This record gives sequence, structure tokens and C-alpha cells, in this order.
Amino acid sequence: MGQFMEEELREVVSGYETSKNAALMRRDAQLREFHARGWRPVDLQRVTGYSRETIRQALHPEVRRATNTSRRKVTSAPSRQADGYASYGARKQYVVAERLDDLRGQTEGTANLPQHLDWSGNASYDLDKPARLASMYRTVLNEASSTDDLLAWIDGRLLVQLWPTLWLPPQLRRLWESRFPELALLRAEAA
Repeated sequence: MGQFMEEELREVVSGYETSKNAALMRRDAQLREFHARGWRPVDLQRVTGYSRETIRQALHPEVRRATNTSRRKVTSAPSRQADGYASYGARKQYVVAERLDDLRGQTEGTANLPQHLDWSGNASYDLDKPARLASMYRTVLNEASSTDDLLAWIDGRLLVQLWPTLWLPPQLRRLWESRFPELALLRAEAA
């Protein structure tokens, strides 16, 4: 901490906050004046480059005060362990195939996943593009609700090829690698 005292540092911060708040109040008053002269919030936003929320807070100072007050409220996080909390990953049910050889899903062309597997709005996958193929496999493995989903969309041979590079939740990866130790070996070899 050397030559400077805590009080000096507090003065620097206080001076900055005071000048920042004064500049903010001047800017907001000027924006309110433009608004009073007929400028619409959307026009103020377009010309200044400020966000819609910044313009809203400038035009309605009570909104800024309420926002700043709520940001400063400190609450302690509840103890999740005491409530018997389990993370989403621990609660999520994953499906694992009985045998890799049974998986004979589509391997080329375009696959259109049903909505219960992919509700993203981009459920069409060009399987000839490696990134889209990997993305589809990740989606199906994460969202499959039955082995029928796996049988319809996953090919065992391709899954083995993709396995070391697929990003999967740890719980899902553990389930598959405990059923199929060869997948764990492939990943270890790739690392």
C-alpha cells in the first residue's frame, strides 16, 4: 500500500463517482429536453447509440433509482445442500443403448429431427458436414427420451468415430462409457 493511504483512495473513488453522477444527470436532463421537444425514444436511441434501457432510465429517473437500489440489495445465497438440492445434471435422465451394433441411424443426407429432440428451430442437419453431424449426435444423446430415439438417429459406427470429440455433459458421458468401456478407451487415446 506504500505511500498512499486508504483515505486518499476513497477520496479518488468518491471524486470519480461524484463527477460521473453529475455528468449522468446533465446528460439525462438534456435527453429529457430533446424528448420534450418531440424526439421519440427510438430516435434518441438511434442517434446516440444508447440502449433502449439507457434511454428509458434517462427519461424516467425513478426507473434508474429503482434499478440502482435493487442492484445494491445484498442477499445471501440459500444453502442448496441443506435443501436437498440436486443440480440439473444430476436430476436429468439420460438414455443409453443396449448395444452399439443396434444403432443404425441415418448416416448421410439431411436429417430432420422431431421437435421433442430439437426445438431450436434449426432441427435440419446436413450429415455430410462433420460439424452438423456432431451437433446432431450431441443433441440426440442429450435429449433422447427412449432407446427408440437412439436407434432412429444414431449410428454406432459413427458414434465411435465421433465420441472422443463430442462435447457431452459429464453424467451422460459416464453412463455411456460405463456401458461401453471401448468409448472411454477411445477418448483416453485421443487425449
